[in-house]
Amino acid sequence: MKVSAIETRLVEVELANPIRTAVHDMASVGCVLLTLRTNDGLVGESFIFTLNAARIKAFDEMVRGLGQLVIGSDPHDTEAIWHRLWTEVNPTGHKGVTVAAMSAIDVACWDLVGKAADLPLHKLFGACRDEVDTYASSGLWFSTPTEALGPEAAAFVEGGFRAVKLRIGSERIADDVARVRAVREAVGPDIGVLVDANQAFAPKHAIALARRLEPFDLVWLEEPVVTHNLRGSGEVRAATEIPIASGETEYTRYGMRDLLEAQAADVLMPDLQRIGGYSECRKAAAGAAMFDTPISTHFFTEHSLAIAGSTQNCMSVEHIDWFAPLFNEEVEVVDGKLRVPDRPGTGFTFRS
Repeated sequence: MKVSAIETRLVEVELANPIRTAVHDMASVGCVLLTLRTNDGLVGESFIFTLNAARIKAFDEMVRGLGQLVIGSDPHDTEAIWHRLWTEVNPTGHKGVTVAAMSAIDVACWDLVGKAADLPLHKLFGACRDEVDTYASSGLWFSTPTEALGPEAAAFVEGGFRAVKLRIGSERIADDVARVRAVREAVGPDIGVLVDANQAFAPKHAIALARRLEPFDLVWLEEPVVTHNLRGSGEVRAATEIPIASGETEYTRYGMRDLLEAQAADVLMPDLQRIGGYSECRKAAAGAAMFDTPISTHFFTEHSLAIAGSTQNCMSVEHIDWFAPLFNEEVEVVDGKLRVPDRPGTGFTFRS
């Protein structure tokens, strides 16, 4: 089996309503949909995205440019392909759009490998489960008024979720405490509450806030300080009982290594686009396991299930519904858990 052609398609998915975090304003996601075709008729698919479709053409150009290097290759040679691309992007850089394009190619190759074997990828990787914990992440945004948080959180629970994520980032600590209190009181003591600061705070502010939030029994406090401030994140981690989650904006196994060495996080959050695809995500997860550190995948709900189903230290997969319109298939949430699909490859195919 050889890759005979690559195709990309640009799609912009409008969000139901404009939303905001402490650092982002979002109305849509622009996606580069990649298709790898083989000489025996199989098709491998993947995607990457940008918020509001910003600079999406640059992502498309990088995917198509690197994709030319894969034509004629056997997609089973995922490791050789990944390292060929890694070497190729050295002059351009090993972070950012280059790694995103590599990720798209890697996931599409693995999708082909699974389809050629007629097996779901988690089985090929070595399965450990057929369902995984999840949390509702498609609401409770920073743009949501405090008084509306309780009803929205309760609606997620009524819809079958056993955990929800809330965004914070206020200048006044009391305002963020009020937001967390509103959600906790609405869902009760048995539902997991995760809090994401989206890198909004200086370490001292984050520490003071975390101490005020400890009575609310949070699953984690996510990205309390700017992502490159590993020392600051470590200071927050050392000062609070709340687990600190981070890593969605780190690139490849080396970014995860830096977090671990700095003792900056209790939970690593690899993002399939930034981590470098399945090949690199599996390495990062194994590295985290060496430190007995759990991972929880960021975004890419559909495609992250292959990782969750084959990675013992994956504690959860983020449920974000933004990309559902891209696919023919739907994710299944049952009793607060996501089912890992048993369909070949990633288990998801693009709508035409």
